Amino acid sequence: MTKKTFFKQFSHVESLSGALLFSAAIIAIIISNTPLQAWYHNFFTRVHLSFGIGSFSIAEPIQYWINDGLMAIFFMLVGLEIKRELVIGELSRLSNALLPMVAALGGIIVPAMIYLLVNKGYSQFTQGWAIPTATDIAFSLGVLSLLKSRIPTSLKIFLTALAILDDLGAIIVIAVFYTTGLSWLLVIAALFCITILVLFNRIGIMRFTPYALVGFILWLCVLGSGIHATLAGIALAFAYPLQDKRNHLHLPSRKIESYLHPWVAYAILPLFAFANAGVTFSRVTESSLVHPITLGIFAGLFFGKPLGIFLASWLAVKSKVANLPNGVDFSMIYGVALLAGIGFTMSLFVGNLAFPVGSYHLMVKVGVFGGSVLSGIVGYWVLKYVTAPQRYAARIVKTPRLP
Repeated sequence: MTKKTFFKQFSHVESLSGALLFSAAIIAIIISNTPLQAWYHNFFTRVHLSFGIGSFSIAEPIQYWINDGLMAIFFMLVGLEIKRELVIGELSRLSNALLPMVAALGGIIVPAMIYLLVNKGYSQFTQGWAIPTATDIAFSLGVLSLLKSRIPTSLKIFLTALAILDDLGAIIVIAVFYTTGLSWLLVIAALFCITILVLFNRIGIMRFTPYALVGFILWLCVLGSGIHATLAGIALAFAYPLQDKRNHLHLPSRKIESYLHPWVAYAILPLFAFANAGVTFSRVTESSLVHPITLGIFAGLFFGKPLGIFLASWLAVKSKVANLPNGVDFSMIYGVALLAGIGFTMSLFVGNLAFPVGSYHLMVKVGVFGGSVLSGIVGYWVLKYVTAPQRYAARIVKTPRLP
């Protein structure tokens, strides 16, 4: 499979995933505002599933298994995508990587600053600063795909690279800022598992089964260590070989990525959205709409994300640190920057980490939904009605008048 074909397949799956995510979220919201709301919330938060090996056992609600178990597979896929892009993809060349790298950094710093500014004086809410820094790659590419041929492929690649680097930033944030109460014995056990995975890579083991078995043990260790369990998926992805040293045409990592991508896009992420997106409107009051958490997330996503990405990109290009992609101008960069304000999946995920106690989850959901929906609508409008007329006007060739 060529790089171009792989990107088209990747973009197509992400676009369909965005539609499924939206549908799952809408269904969850509808159910949460009908007589079925009690069933919905009880099913995900009170029905427990247990898992045990010998004397070791875990019994947690279904929502926990989705957020800490299935999402580890999602983060593994993210890790595979990041590794591929950094080693052989669009981010492997510094000239291509610089602009999305600088843009992603701006898209993390500015929303975080805006959130902290809105929540100044509310120290109990400041741990939510990372919620508006995330980009939902499936939703953002899904909205971009609605424009079809109006958008150059280079802009889609820029958004994909930006979102992937944004995910890398989210992984670092989760590892550094949302790790509490470490069990050093389990941390050491997790490091031992990672050492074995790296050893598998070094001696040239290409089959995925040994990695999966050690990765599962790694997940159990990380789960009880105080580090978020999904990071085990990242470690497994980075340890799995990208290329076969004996046959460079054999790409085992890409094979696993191609296998996991539909499962994650069509099952895991929609299930996560369905389990976490339910908002009961009767609980949404005026105070929750103007709550510092709600306003901080909304302002961070809708204002901070595009402002940070656009300003960072503009400064990088004007200072000649980086170049704009072929066929792309700053109006398109601003449109894509707005789409990057669609946080949804990653923002909800970080929100669950920032506020593990459910008292603030309503404000997190309202802020994420409000900021994401408005970012998607305005971003689509800018790309369709602001950038397109300029681009097509430039193609018009004036013909001389006949005498």
